Amino acid sequence: MTGRPVKHSVTLRGHRTSISLEAAFWDELRKIAARRDLPINALVAEIDEAREMDTGLASAIRVYILSDLRAQVAERD
Repeated sequence: MTGRPVKHSVTLRGHRTSISLEAAFWDELRKIAARRDLPINALVAEIDEAREMDTGLASAIRVYILSDLRAQVAERD
């Protein structure tokens, strides 16, 4: 597994933007989107709308994924 960020383009509010995340985060984001039956763009748009303006989008996505994983662990306990 590489820690090097991978850049992907998404569409937010009708505009293309690039997001750089490590491959492991992209994998988890895809899993969350599939579990919620959402396209990646829709999930990223939700995260974008909920984030503080001083928080970068990539950081907000990482925190969202971490929160989701923690919630899954808590459900199992």
